Amino acid sequence: MPEQVVAVAGGVIGGILLFVLIGITAYLLWKKFCLLSSYEELTSPVTTTPAKAILQDQSSSEIQPKSTRSRSVPFIIPPTLHGRDWINLMNEEQIQEESDPYMIPQSGPRSSFHSLAGAYVVGTINPELYKFPEDKSETDFPEGSIGRLWFSIEYEQESERLLVSLIKVRKLQPPADSCSPFVKIYLLPDERRYLQSKKKRKTLNPQFDENFVFQVSSKMLFQSTLKFLVYHVDKQKKHHLLGQVIFPLKNETLTDDSKLVIWRDLEKENLEPPSEYGDIQFSLSYNDYLGRLTVVVLRAKGLKLQDESHAASVYVKVSLMNHNKFIKSKKTAAVLGSLNPVYNETFSFKADQTDLDTASLSLSVFQNIEGDKAHLLGRVVVGPFMYTRGKELEHWNEMISKPKELVKRWHALCHST
Repeated sequence: MPEQVVAVAGGVIGGILLFVLIGITAYLLWKKFCLLSSYEELTSPVTTTPAKAILQDQSSSEIQPKSTRSRSVPFIIPPTLHGRDWINLMNEEQIQEESDPYMIPQSGPRSSFHSLAGAYVVGTINPELYKFPEDKSETDFPEGSIGRLWFSIEYEQESERLLVSLIKVRKLQPPADSCSPFVKIYLLPDERRYLQSKKKRKTLNPQFDENFVFQVSSKMLFQSTLKFLVYHVDKQKKHHLLGQVIFPLKNETLTDDSKLVIWRDLEKENLEPPSEYGDIQFSLSYNDYLGRLTVVVLRAKGLKLQDESHAASVYVKVSLMNHNKFIKSKKTAAVLGSLNPVYNETFSFKADQTDLDTASLSLSVFQNIEGDKAHLLGRVVVGPFMYTRGKELEHWNEMISKPKELVKRWHALCHST
């Protein structure tokens, strides 16, 4: 009997202990679960900017006049890059020096784009800075323009070929409503042979895109000049010259694999017949601030050469005189055997404004003949009333009345010494 009592008491005690153990285990599990599900408040709470506030800021900035600033595009760091260091992306800015992806950088507000949650606005991009520069060659035409021509040139040293591409012509001024233009291309001084483009029907802005080849040695290349003549064909198939472009090659750098694309305004051809000894075209300009007289020797035509062989060369001598006293002279380069040489050379002389009433310019055309002295082909003098009359006086006076402008004219050569 006592043994039974002891056994029952032991079972009761064991059951109580088991129950207590289960209770303690359950309490510990509950305590751990409560700790996992709880959280502490951050000591440095994240301050977010509501999307509505950002939109209001953006809309208020867009209300500013467009003339003062252009609209900008936000530049955003994607969330995938938040772990990297971004320092000094803008002046005096430090962005995300710490790698904590939950901290907002000081440089800017949080992006309001939901699709880029966690992305940061670090600056803006001005779209105006990334626009291609506008090509004004097809929009800015001078007053009185009769058209503009585009072409390209390239020289192959090994084969001694000059490659000329006729690209286009714009803003032609035909004598009639319709226009069917084509272009003749010369390589001066050879004026007997030319290459011709196809005719374009009924257009003032023909697009040619045609290629031409001239065979010319490297020695003669820089003594040559390209001449483009633009014609219009009327209904009776008569050809009318609309304008021309004269382009000397001597000042160009032409090498293999180097193509130059060039445009020039069309000029009207001087339709007057050449004078007895020929004519010369040049520009005058006077800068009253610098006290500088500038002469641009452009071209001559209808010269009466003593020897028309290619060995004969023609040059122009420009002399500044004052009270018939020689001051200074300069010469152009010589052009071989051409009745119509092209120069395009500029010369400057020092001349005070008070000297313009007593100074004059003499332009003399000479021909060099091998084994002989230079032969004078003709001369023209421009200056004030003291020395000149007619066109020469008008040219001088127009130069004075239009300071810093180039005044261009043709003049007849005379043979007086």
